[in-house]
Amino acid sequence: MTLADNGTLSISAAKAEKTVLNASALGLRTTNADLSAGLQFVSRSDRAVREQYATTSGRRRQHDVDANETTLRFTKGSERLDVVLRVSADGIGYRYVLGKSATVTGEATDFAVPANAKAVLLPWDNGRQDYENIHTHTTVGQAPQVAYGYPSLFQVDGTWLLLTESDLTGDYGASRITLRNNRFQLTLPDAQTQSNGTTPWRTLIIGDLATVVESDLTTDLAAPNKAGDVSWVKPGISAWSWWGDGTGDLALQKKYVDYAARQGWEYVLVDSGWKNWGSGQVQELIRYGAQRKVGVQLWVHYSDLDTASERDSRLPQWKQWGAAGLKIDFMNSDSQARMRWYDAILAATAKNKLMVNFHGSTIPRGTERTWPHVMSYEGVLGAETTKPKPGREPKPVSHYLTLPFTRNLAGSMDFTPVTFSGVRANSDAAELALSVIYESGLQHFADKVSNYPKYPIAERLLKTVPSVWDETRLLAGDPGALAVIARRNGAEWYVGANVAGAARTLDVPLRFLGTGTWTAEIYSDGPDRKLTFGTRTVTAGGTLSLPVAKDGGFSVRFVQPARS
Repeated sequence: MTLADNGTLSISAAKAEKTVLNASALGLRTTNADLSAGLQFVSRSDRAVREQYATTSGRRRQHDVDANETTLRFTKGSERLDVVLRVSADGIGYRYVLGKSATVTGEATDFAVPANAKAVLLPWDNGRQDYENIHTHTTVGQAPQVAYGYPSLFQVDGTWLLLTESDLTGDYGASRITLRNNRFQLTLPDAQTQSNGTTPWRTLIIGDLATVVESDLTTDLAAPNKAGDVSWVKPGISAWSWWGDGTGDLALQKKYVDYAARQGWEYVLVDSGWKNWGSGQVQELIRYGAQRKVGVQLWVHYSDLDTASERDSRLPQWKQWGAAGLKIDFMNSDSQARMRWYDAILAATAKNKLMVNFHGSTIPRGTERTWPHVMSYEGVLGAETTKPKPGREPKPVSHYLTLPFTRNLAGSMDFTPVTFSGVRANSDAAELALSVIYESGLQHFADKVSNYPKYPIAERLLKTVPSVWDETRLLAGDPGALAVIARRNGAEWYVGANVAGAARTLDVPLRFLGTGTWTAEIYSDGPDRKLTFGTRTVTAGGTLSLPVAKDGGFSVRFVQPARS
């Protein structure tokens, strides 16, 4: 970090002597002062940050923080600006602290990523105010000069940089970045922000691609658990009728409950339309599910809960019925006002012990640490848009292979995968592998329950694959082209692989297995791009070579034989 003679601040970042961020401006402006220039240094303090915490979802559930934090204090007249910088092995985060409430009119913050850097950027839609677009693969120098949403991914030679933010509350709006003259300017959603004096963390994950994929930095920087005891939070797999059959009636939903019970899935989601049934039928469905150990989650429009009185009356009622959680939809804004609503609904649902899945939403920003009952967010162009429809074209396979390196690194992603009857270009094995490649605390497998039995091989994996993980490893990756990801749940490992383009053979190194002999249950491409199943005995430290079809993939479950 550098303070120039004119009192302007800048920051740069390098990894292994490779600059990934050129000198980039710091500071902000309030109605009282422009705190981006004329600053005078006052003092510095340092501390070590050593923490352990747990989450209920994410790339892992147990987390260790090992970082060094520096606070640099500046003044301009009677105004104060602190820059808090935290550095760890996987990147840096920084935030501003004013020491008092203020009206923020903008930030000087920008990110000067080298112009020749490869860039994977999400065009921001100002009209819809959402994250449901396809990423652009380009370079910084060639990227359109428009706004982009988080996370943004860059590669400078062999070093990667993932840019996002953490610890966002209603004390600020959700920012984005706008490219101007090869510099990404941090852009706030409102002309004025009523801040308590502390901004979110600007978060830069830096390293090789595996470091970026496996990093905890976004949750490390987030505030600790505000929900208290979360032993009632139960992530899981959910059936969902809307994609294939609509909401239908009570009889249809019971069929989905029955199928979920046969598969060992924890939940069903009843989407828009259940309010027309009457509360008696909803409660009957919840009782029906409880008898079969299947919880029921209910869809609601955010406007049903946008006042304190609505939250105070409706949330306890739905909890009394026995609902396990809510899918809340159509927020479609990153404004400070909407972030204040998120604060209110997160606190209220935690109080009522209702899990939450947000659709039509922003993206998570370390939320799984602060509010562990949040199971997932949409904030992605997901499988809703593969639902069969006249004239609909499949999304490019590269889209599926970009998300593990961008959106899903912000936190749980409710893509609603494994829709075999959808409009798609990937193979059946590649579609099945999304159940492992994509992380979501509440994972919705969205095809018709009448269609899954046509894929008995897939049903076998979908009976066992969990929605929560204790460890995540990137085995191979090329954003938009290749993803091979290993995830561990307890004593079992799963690997999911997808490729875009020509058929080939992939070699999977098995060092992650540790020691011993394992049985590999393999779900892979057959000659006709349809699913096949087989088993092999493998040894930790060896290599598993598997063929994949064009735009294909595979899934592998690794289990160790029981010891006698």
